Amino acid sequence: MTKPRKLALALVLGALVPPLVSLMAQTTTPSPQTFTTTIYLDYRYYLNNAGPLTLKPSSPTTAYLSNQFVFRRAYFTYENKINDNLKLRFRIDADNTANITGLNVNFGSSSVTTSKDDKLRPFIKHLYLEYSNFLVPKLVANVGMIETLTFKPAEERWGYRSVAKTLLDGYKDITKKDILTSSADLGATLKYSFAKYFRLAAGVYNGTHYSHAENDQFKEIELQAQITPIAGLSFVGYMDYERRLPTAALPAETSPATAIYKLDAFFEMVKDLVIGGEWFVYKNDLNQTDGVKYDVGGWSVFSRYTVDPDKLALFGRYDSYMPNGLDRDLDMSLVIAGLDWAPYHKSWRLQPNVWFYTYKDGTRYNAAATKNCDIVFNLTFFLSF
Repeated sequence: MTKPRKLALALVLGALVPPLVSLMAQTTTPSPQTFTTTIYLDYRYYLNNAGPLTLKPSSPTTAYLSNQFVFRRAYFTYENKINDNLKLRFRIDADNTANITGLNVNFGSSSVTTSKDDKLRPFIKHLYLEYSNFLVPKLVANVGMIETLTFKPAEERWGYRSVAKTLLDGYKDITKKDILTSSADLGATLKYSFAKYFRLAAGVYNGTHYSHAENDQFKEIELQAQITPIAGLSFVGYMDYERRLPTAALPAETSPATAIYKLDAFFEMVKDLVIGGEWFVYKNDLNQTDGVKYDVGGWSVFSRYTVDPDKLALFGRYDSYMPNGLDRDLDMSLVIAGLDWAPYHKSWRLQPNVWFYTYKDGTRYNAAATKNCDIVFNLTFFLSF
């Protein structure tokens, strides 16, 4: 090879090798950006009579339907670890539990009626920055549309959000009794780990939750403390508080407020076995019966056992609900039992489960109720990749 050709080859290699080395490094180094998707799809069938009489809505057009497929959730999450301390999360959620209803639009003497829209609609669930080692080591700060402190410890131990929300999170869905709390809201949190045995967290939020704009000057304050006295045994205490707008029944000088007090306990000393408990009471000055304030509360015990990792697991749960502390005939309970099976890959799981409702007095939920129980079968398809 002549000297000019050698020089030309050296120049070409000098130009190509650095980009190739850089490309190889990029392909072997984990990307700081991740995209994940999680989907919950159910096949639902009522096993007793023609459906749950005791929970059936009054309007026949909105009655619960048996023998149906239904999407409950579809998440798409983007996370970017910008550097060792700073992370961005953007999560889109979708459901059709709050459909857009039909509209009547008038044009002079004529009008046009639009049909109801039942499509799954995406919405922003999370949009926040997380900064680790903020000001001091082990202090984590979050700001934006963030997770609240209310549900996560119990939800992580329960492990089957695809099957059912945890007790407090799903309280309204089961009892139809509203509780002013949510899994996400606009605000900021600080979390600090003194050691693996003691953690503290505090947050301040709008209090109107991620699906509503702020509507008053008050803010919701949340506090959480987790204690792990020995490995495999932990307790989480939680409370929140927010003042509310006065009403005619409760004028401004009474300073109406809402508060939640919650305690979780988790036992994880036995390999592949998790046992958890959750108790809470919800106090709302606006909840009045004949001028007397009543509380809402409940407790839950759950367990899951992994038979074969990423292949098969069993789970069960018992919930007790108290929708009105002054009217205990409204008390009800729920038993959930099922299995978690991944026949081909852990990203696709089949989770058959049965829900057994019992009511102290079923007629308090529906005057036509002839029974004090409901049985529902769900075949849950859980997709995560």
